[in-house]
Amino acid sequence: MTALLNLHGLTKAYPGVIANDDVSFDIDKAEIHALLGENGAGKSTLVKMIYGLVKPDAGTMTLNGKPFAPHEPRAARAAGIAMVFQHFSLFDALTVAENVALGMEDAGPLRDLSNRIEEVSNRYGLPLSPASRVGDLSAGERQRVEIIRCLLQDPQLLIMDEPTSVLTPQEVEILFETLRALKEDGRSILYISHKLEEIRALCDAATILRHGQVVGSCIPRDTTARAMAEMMVGAAFETPETRPQGSGEVLLDIQSLSLPATSQFGTPLRDVSLTLHAGEIIGIGGVAGNGQDELLAALSGETRSDAAAITLDGQPIGRLGPTGRRALGLSAAPEERLGHAAAPDMSLTENAALTGHVREKLARRGFIDWRRARDFAERVITAFDVRTPGASSAARSLSGGNLQKFVIGREVLQRPRVLVVNQPTWGVDAAAAAAIRQALIDLAADGAGVIVISQDLDELMEISHRFGALNGGRLSPLRPAAGLTLEEVGLMLGGAHDMEVAHV
Repeated sequence: MTALLNLHGLTKAYPGVIANDDVSFDIDKAEIHALLGENGAGKSTLVKMIYGLVKPDAGTMTLNGKPFAPHEPRAARAAGIAMVFQHFSLFDALTVAENVALGMEDAGPLRDLSNRIEEVSNRYGLPLSPASRVGDLSAGERQRVEIIRCLLQDPQLLIMDEPTSVLTPQEVEILFETLRALKEDGRSILYISHKLEEIRALCDAATILRHGQVVGSCIPRDTTARAMAEMMVGAAFETPETRPQGSGEVLLDIQSLSLPATSQFGTPLRDVSLTLHAGEIIGIGGVAGNGQDELLAALSGETRSDAAAITLDGQPIGRLGPTGRRALGLSAAPEERLGHAAAPDMSLTENAALTGHVREKLARRGFIDWRRARDFAERVITAFDVRTPGASSAARSLSGGNLQKFVIGREVLQRPRVLVVNQPTWGVDAAAAAAIRQALIDLAADGAGVIVISQDLDELMEISHRFGALNGGRLSPLRPAAGLTLEEVGLMLGGAHDMEVAHV
């Protein structure tokens, strides 16, 4: 028997939707197994059942040939199942060892735990100091904390959800070496990612979900990324059609923008300068925590600056707030979907009105025209294929990917002069990501200027005309995206801003 975990007929339904419908497949021992599917396909519900966060309505699981039905995560961990979530659950003010201790049932004395952390980190190529404060760590180092915390519990199966979304190419390779070492030790990994070339490079097998059902399986290294994507969505989809860079007038000009950090663990912006032209897409990369959120806040108006530091169509806007900037044509979509880009308990109609009331003329004499607001929300839902019962649905009821489509669509359909987006396709499946990228390309082709802040380098290289990297709040000189090598991009992300650059 080579199967470590067997899933048979797992079914879970919620009001109005069947999240998982008779799902069956095996994860073998010492195997890296990919779980693929578009947004809303049922991946999250399935791993929550494996990890004891959700109880299935029907079906069974066996682990090492024995019945397995965890009633809570503690029971799953005791049986040998560990999970590294997409969003880190760490306390910035605590040390690595203290954070690890909080996630363990019986951590023991902190000194002994620190020795164990060093032993595991050295064994699996995850360099980390137990005494380091988490708030001072990079995103890649924070992920190592989560992984080491899991490994100290000696798991048989490690579940990883979008593990490379915040890593540099160099950190991705380190992670892959670690996962391969875990496989050599006989451990299994259930790997969830929308980055299909990574799946092809790393995984031994893949199971594809669509609408809550298993629709196929494949050997990733023998299957193209496009073929896997089309299995996920059940149809062919178009690759984004890039457009030549516009040679239009200057829309947005930023000169020597410096702002202090807004929190203890925030990143100050240091002398950021760039010029955005009509018809241009500028891509800005960077490892998480290097000033991306601060830059978006400064451009959106959530953080004010000197009036002349930022100009839009030649008009100083540094002192204006978000509403004033939107009225002039500068829109923004932040990274955090639920709670920042959208109010969780408000309907999609209400969320459409939150940012669209000025440019879509959704308000009269201080009162919202709810019919027009609903029509606008429904246009977004239709244009961006947002999977939802309707515009009256609460934002929190949507899957992460569908809410992302709504948030991006809400801004694009307002036809801004300048659009600034942070992580536009984070957690979005391949087909939806292609549609969002095409919408950004089309917006620029129609004469707008677009700034895309993203940790997805493939995305930035695919759609950007010029590329820059944020490191420690500093923006590197912008370089033409065409022809940049992965090594050059990695050096830029690491802060090598003194590289010889072409003047554009």
